Amino acid sequence: MTDRKQRKPTRLKSYNYSENGAYFVTMCTKDRQCILSKIVGSDALDAPMVCLTDYGKIVDAEICKMNSIYENIQVIRYVIMPNHVHLLAVIKHCDGASRASLPTKSVLSTYVGTLKRFCNKRCGKQLWQTSFYDHIIRNDEDMYNHLQYIDENPKKWLIGKDEYYQ
Repeated sequence: MTDRKQRKPTRLKSYNYSENGAYFVTMCTKDRQCILSKIVGSDALDAPMVCLTDYGKIVDAEICKMNSIYENIQVIRYVIMPNHVHLLAVIKHCDGASRASLPTKSVLSTYVGTLKRFCNKRCGKQLWQTSFYDHIIRNDEDMYNHLQYIDENPKKWLIGKDEYYQ
């Protein structure tokens, strides 16, 4: 028997992830490889630029494509970091129905899974870790804080303060 690390469930057990609402999602690359972008700038005072790699450009295109495919879920803001992607998605006009039981298969997890599959197919390799992190946006202040987090994440990376920085 192997001593595999047991994953802790990050999902709220009683919450229906197909409900209307906003969600902050983080998807990490496999083994947290820095393959999606480079953050360019000289220091915290310099406005950093996110320079996408070829893989990052594919991820960017697939997020935009998903916004045109899915009527009930839209990514309203995102940032493609070197080894992860943060996005804020809004589910709207959804009756809460899902094809599978809660909470593992929902509109949100189906969306993220489809996005990952599309990216992997176009890149010809597995880009992503198996799961993803999500946070349910609870109110306007929480929404503002997560939008600000997305906007400021490249600056945090530049100074080594991003939690996924390597």
